[in-house]
Amino acid sequence: MSRPKIIFAGTPEFAVASLDTLLQLDVDIVTVYCQPDRPAGRGRATRKCPVKIRAERSSLVVRQPHKLDSEAVDDLLSLRADLMIVVAYGLILPARVIDGLPLGCVNVHASLLPRWRGAAPIQRAIEAGDVETGITLMRMDRGLDTGPMLSQVSTPVTHLDTTGSLHDRLSSIGALLLADNLSAILEDRLQARPQDNAEAIYAARIDRQSAHIDWTLPASTIERQIRAFNPWPICWSNSDTGVLRLFAAEVDTTATSNKADPGHIIALGENRITVACGQNSLAISELQKPGGKRLQTRDFLNGTPLRIGQKLD
Repeated sequence: MSRPKIIFAGTPEFAVASLDTLLQLDVDIVTVYCQPDRPAGRGRATRKCPVKIRAERSSLVVRQPHKLDSEAVDDLLSLRADLMIVVAYGLILPARVIDGLPLGCVNVHASLLPRWRGAAPIQRAIEAGDVETGITLMRMDRGLDTGPMLSQVSTPVTHLDTTGSLHDRLSSIGALLLADNLSAILEDRLQARPQDNAEAIYAARIDRQSAHIDWTLPASTIERQIRAFNPWPICWSNSDTGVLRLFAAEVDTTATSNKADPGHIIALGENRITVACGQNSLAISELQKPGGKRLQTRDFLNGTPLRIGQKLD
């Protein structure tokens, strides 16, 4: 009996663990789709994505169409694969692809659908204060993360989690869930559950402006944003010394801020810079100034004096 033929589609580091899982199983990965190489870093040199690097190390054929137009879809269907596994690919699959494979297309999505459909489910879960999130295996349809669910597994979101830590955990969970269910998917033994559209929430895409701090918000909201936008794009605020990037902070309910407008520094300590917010205050413990290193507050203040009453943004 011939091995099942699978197409894998993914681009970022999040997808590498799932590709590694497939490489360990008795399947034929006929090709890997990922987004085209793009300029990155200060030098803007063209850089391969993590999935392409991993695929080439395993001598897999890589395809990188700029879009899945009619010609690219014809090429994909000519491979006569049984199934397509999609993990953070970044391109919308046309209906001809979704409908054209015998076992369809299965997505490894980083949320407990229908909560957080869309591009930034990990960041939005932390920002919203969700106490848990997870991975959903979903049979793709023509909507945006609207397809029926094949399997789910949850994980807690702790008060220490950043997008970086949760990303790595969910990447591993997604790979394990894929491994546990792939045989049943290939044998079409899983009963898919429809999503409840009434409970759907959209995880809007993140950009740099998303991380601009609004000090009129409650300190608890800003603290979650700092964790949600770490490691990218990193929360930031203007100051007299330029843009400050904030990496770690905690809510301070003890500092007296009722006479200070949001955004004003109300206390300076050895290990914290306390800023008034719309509700309570925020104690910043790790930050960075333009051209500087990411520093603990104590080291930052040694080189960049701040003052009580100074306004951020």
